[in-house]
Amino acid sequence: QVQLVESGGGLVQPGGSLTLSCAVSRSIFRINTISWYRQAPGKERELVALIIAVGEANYADSVKGRFTISTDYAKDTVYLQMNSLKPEDTGVYYCNAKIGDFSSWGRGTQVTVSS
Repeated sequence: QVQLVESGGGLVQPGGSLTLSCAVSRSIFRINTISWYRQAPGKERELVALIIAVGEANYADSVKGRFTISTDYAKDTVYLQMNSLKPEDTGVYYCNAKIGDFSSWGRGTQVTVSS
């Protein structure tokens, strides 16, 4: 079992930036994939970015060039740097960790992009 705690959400104007953090309760060296998802009101949860054990990152087309996922192995923390934010980026952002067949979720952090 892996516990995940997201933080860093908030209200930001269009064009602004935020950095989300996901604190992981165990060494992220042992985690196969860590991902960020988001869920907008009335919509399904969607994958935003993921990073696999070897460090390769993948992004949804809607965030490519604007978002960056990264890891701090010393702190067992995963970050999502979000730049050039748009109103459509609004939603609850969740961290997910997969180890084999097991998948764990955090409780999410709200991001609101509005003027």
